[in-house]
Amino acid sequence: MSTATRATAGVTAGAQDGGAPARDAPASAPATDADPAELAKFDAVAARFWDPQGEFRPLHLLNPVRLDFVATHAPLAGARVVDVGCGGGLLAESLARAGAQVTAVDLAPGMIETARLHAAHSSLAIDYRLASAQQLAQQAPGAFDVVTCMEMLEHVPQPADTLAALARLLRPGGALFVSTLNRNLRSFLAAIVTAEYLLRLLPRGTHEYERLIRPAELARWGRAAGLTLSQLAGIDFNPLTGQARLSRTVSVNYLAYFRR
Repeated sequence: MSTATRATAGVTAGAQDGGAPARDAPASAPATDADPAELAKFDAVAARFWDPQGEFRPLHLLNPVRLDFVATHAPLAGARVVDVGCGGGLLAESLARAGAQVTAVDLAPGMIETARLHAAHSSLAIDYRLASAQQLAQQAPGAFDVVTCMEMLEHVPQPADTLAALARLLRPGGALFVSTLNRNLRSFLAAIVTAEYLLRLLPRGTHEYERLIRPAELARWGRAAGLTLSQLAGIDFNPLTGQARLSRTVSVNYLAYFRR
């Protein structure tokens, strides 16, 4: 079944039963929460990550908005920051340029290699590691002032477990920033049908509707992990002009700011 067909089925089922089932996680967290198919998807295109006109163009356009959101709520100069699910290093490099001491982790070997090479070419000292949030939380619990995790939770099998691992990485009083996609008809039409199938801004199959995350679910998982949700902000993205800005509407792309 194609991604679009699965997503359509998810929307139909949600309409029939009052919404797709909540994505609650089992009580015990795995050592690594990863979907091999998802990793392979991103690994296959790692070499093209830094092409601002390629399939990762939306990330390049969204990156300044995400960085500004983080910098508004957390001082970055000298801060110990970890970017989880760093991909090819787009946000990690921006955080380093803002003065942070950056560690960045991902489970796609091709992405980590791309990130290391680009950072070396840019003369940036970033500690890139092939690791999951769970693995790093075991190695360095409470070691970071700021944790960022952009566009990753909707790609893992147990996002609640991953959010709990992100919380364990934070020192008390630390800040966690997450970006993800809401799960509703509007986001399905905008982020999947339009972005992937009509405008082809992203490779087809990048997102699966049933894996998208409602803000209420994210907030509930955060509370269970000892986090307080301080702010939600939407991101308005115009694919025709390439402009992105923060908004009050969280119906499609949104950012969440948590404190521990």
